[in-house]
Amino acid sequence: MASLSPGFHGRGSRSLVDRLPPGQYPTESFPVLSAGPTPHLPTERWSFTVTGETGASRSWTWEEMTALPQEQPVVDIHCVTRWSKFDTRWQGVSLDVLTDEVPTSADFVVAESFDGYTTNLPRADITGGRAWLVHSFDGYPLAPDHGGPARLLIPHLYFWKSAKWVKGLRFTTDNEPGFWERGGYHDYGDPWREQRYRGDL
Repeated sequence: MASLSPGFHGRGSRSLVDRLPPGQYPTESFPVLSAGPTPHLPTERWSFTVTGETGASRSWTWEEMTALPQEQPVVDIHCVTRWSKFDTRWQGVSLDVLTDEVPTSADFVVAESFDGYTTNLPRADITGGRAWLVHSFDGYPLAPDHGGPARLLIPHLYFWKSAKWVKGLRFTTDNEPGFWERGGYHDYGDPWREQRYRGDL
């Protein structure tokens, strides 16, 4: 297990120790974990669709998505398998830009991926500048193993909520558990509360 020097400080005034959620260990690597085979989707066949609870929707091609205002979040990410990686660098579009195009009063959303994977989220956790659709990592196009051509980035939750190979968001009035949630993982997944599995507080 890696260790941290208490005297080492990262961005801002928070030490890396303060940025490590309970039960996690820091890593410089970027482990690849997937529920199935890695899809390889050409960007010319990629699209992203936001669908409201009434069925209204808005879609973007790759060219349309990459022409939207771009952000470069630098965030810590935390996997439920207990690794954390500090100061990861991404590029993509705020989900606020995309979801603002579809009127909704729903409180929940389901992220849907090209491989059939799903995960559920409260709407409040993908808006307000807290989440992105990202297509680049560390200055390079996002590799298929890490969810390329595009994935979600929701860094304040365990990383299974940041769906790889994402193709859309579907707003729902009821909370609909996704792939891992139906399999026994926690419905929300806050790393600071160690919400790994169903029944964790």
